[in-house]
Amino acid sequence: MALPAEKIKHPYITCKEGVCGGEPIIEGTRTPVRSIVVYRLRLGDSVEEIARQLPHLSPAQVYDALSYYYDHRDEIDRLIEENTEERLMRKYPPTYPQSR
Repeated sequence: MALPAEKIKHPYITCKEGVCGGEPIIEGTRTPVRSIVVYRLRLGDSVEEIARQLPHLSPAQVYDALSYYYDHRDEIDRLIEENTEERLMRKYPPTYPQSR
């Protein structure tokens, strides 16, 4: 019989209404977890490189963001996809044929 999964605590991750749309962020910052995931998994930056690029973060905060991602993968992947689509829409707004 499988034991129930223990709820993992992420001491550096929080959600605050009015900050990044209420999505998971690193406590005390406005840095969303999804940004850390993009830096690490999509761009290939190491934890140390991320901490250098974002000097307000410690390596422990970066590792906790990645741990949070693996515990909430579907949610964070959805947020990454939504953010990418929104950014592309702002940069390249759709053009519609003019009606005659």
